Amino acid sequence: MSARDELIVKYAADLREKCGVNPNMDLLTKVTIGCGPSIYNKDSSTVAGSQQTELDTVKNNFLIKKLGLKDGSDLDAGIDAVIEKYGRSNANKYRVVVYYLLAVHFKKESVYN
Repeated sequence: MSARDELIVKYAADLREKCGVNPNMDLLTKVTIGCGPSIYNKDSSTVAGSQQTELDTVKNNFLIKKLGLKDGSDLDAGIDAVIEKYGRSNANKYRVVVYYLLAVHFKKESVYN
């Protein structure tokens, strides 16, 4: 099993155990591939849910640029809902899991087709 495949298994477990979501493995794999080499870096593979600069990066680079959403308060509310679902006290919020949950939240799974 490749390193990426091992990470996908880890992300799927997080979605099931911490978020109560049964993941679409095809979508999860595509989101993982879309994150590129950042998944192998300890710092860039996670999202600091309590740092506004990090949340702004998620909003600008993922929601607006990748998913094509328009900037607005609904984006901040969506990020907040996803962070809440993942668990604010959870120190390791994997970027792939956050992006997966955001794509589903905003019904933008089609971006990965």
